[in-house]
Amino acid sequence: MHSYLRAIGFANITKESEVEELLADVYQKFDHREAVREDDTAFIEMEKEFAPDMGIKLCGDIDGDGFHRQYYFPYYKGRSVTTSEEVSVERRVNGDSFAGICDDGRVGVSLIFYLQNAARYRQEQILSQLKGAVTTTFTGLSSGGRILFPVAKRSSEEIGDFEKKSVARRSQLMSAAKNGDPEAIESLTIEDMDLYSMVSRRVYKEDVFSIVDTFFMPYGMECDQYQILGNIEYCQRVQNMVTDEYVYQMTLECNDMYFDVCVNAKDLLGVPEIGRRFKGNIWLQGQLNFDL
Repeated sequence: MHSYLRAIGFANITKESEVEELLADVYQKFDHREAVREDDTAFIEMEKEFAPDMGIKLCGDIDGDGFHRQYYFPYYKGRSVTTSEEVSVERRVNGDSFAGICDDGRVGVSLIFYLQNAARYRQEQILSQLKGAVTTTFTGLSSGGRILFPVAKRSSEEIGDFEKKSVARRSQLMSAAKNGDPEAIESLTIEDMDLYSMVSRRVYKEDVFSIVDTFFMPYGMECDQYQILGNIEYCQRVQNMVTDEYVYQMTLECNDMYFDVCVNAKDLLGVPEIGRRFKGNIWLQGQLNFDL
């Protein structure tokens, strides 16, 4: 049973028989289907929404003997483009699912995500149309989190411009460092040392979450799971039409990167509002946008 089903409003499902009933409903009453043919079989994705922009995808092969299920996963679709950086995609060990990796200088780590639209990706592979620019939309399914108050900031245009220039400069340095520029590597090393020294001094008198505004870092044993702290830019509460459970859908700003996260209301401590912060663990998903 998929552990992130609860993130889209299925927290009360505890038996495999209940999951099978749910998947049968997806198979019989899907909202959208995507297929790609290879040799004598076709790989097919069927998705069904149980609340706005989120639901379950059922994936498998169809041949002369019928449909053979390979895997399923809960999904949540994002509202906008998260990054335009280059993405590499590789097939996962189990089945026909794929994992993507993206190096975005705003985060500081390589982002590994679960690919949502595997069928469309395979179509583009067959058509050899993967050489052009492709953007990526990230989303996260959260297993639980809490709401924190925001960090007090001076609302000044000068401060805002300075922060934007600092972020742009660091992104340029990160890009140069990846290409082996020794001066960029040295500059980044000095900046990290200064930052570590500043945090070490302040942490004796201040709470760490009043010093750190946002963060994005790997969490646990799985490569596509992360712990995040982000500013809430948008929030709405939706209801799963089958279970009547409530789910919060939020747009977060984290390290100057915007993406959407959903979390079951039962797993959230605090009340999310625009301007506050969300801290929690997420399973990172990504959709490649080919229609540019």
